[in-house]
Amino acid sequence: MWHSSAYAQEVSVQGNASQQNPIMGFLPIILIFTIFYFLLIRPQKKAQDEHTKMVAELKKNDEIITSGGIYGTIVNIQDDTVTIRVDDNTRIKILRSAVSKIIKAKAVSE
Repeated sequence: MWHSSAYAQEVSVQGNASQQNPIMGFLPIILIFTIFYFLLIRPQKKAQDEHTKMVAELKKNDEIITSGGIYGTIVNIQDDTVTIRVDDNTRIKILRSAVSKIIKAKAVSE
């Protein structure tokens, strides 16, 4: 009988120790998610917001580069499309979101 009571005490001690393990098991997952958020998700969201702002501020005669690497000057802006002049008699209609960079923005004359 002495032996069985010692076994019962041992089981209860092990039971208390195993209750804390699930919480500690999630700690590495939470840590990994936090690292991914600050190294990947947050900077990507910031870059996306900056691109959206840049596309919204496009103006006629801005010199741009498209996401395909085409250099051009904006000649017409519509809701979701932009017409750019690539050469003297060559114009291309592209999506606003395809503009990746403004090379030189036209100075606003007052």
